Amino acid sequence: MIVSTRGRYALRVLVDMAEHASDTRIPLKEIAERQEISQKYIEAIMTLLSKNGYVDGVHGKGGGYKLNRDPSEYKIGDILRVTEGTLAPVHCLEKDAEKCPRESICRTLSMWTKLDNLIEGYLDSLTIADLMEKR
Repeated sequence: MIVSTRGRYALRVLVDMAEHASDTRIPLKEIAERQEISQKYIEAIMTLLSKNGYVDGVHGKGGGYKLNRDPSEYKIGDILRVTEGTLAPVHCLEKDAEKCPRESICRTLSMWTKLDNLIEGYLDSLTIADLMEKR
């Protein structure tokens, strides 16, 4: 598993939003400037996060985005699954993968399965609140 810029930037944006939370929505321009990420790229990420219920957004004048829950309720694993599609280290362990014809004789499947469980367990144990604490 390699996490793309979309996944990495989504985490950076959510941490930024948590650190700058207020009663008002945060304009994307402000986040883009602080994080040094193009506003257009952040728009695509925010659309994805909004459609999946992680942020609330309003377009137009006075618009922007806002977290819709406490930072401790955002699991890193969930965010990366949304942005990356999978956390699986190999294709055969992806959610909708076809059954591998070599599964019954595969000498490496148990290793990949254990790695997958470690990755998912670790990323699901971390939250945006945890990332806010680690400087």
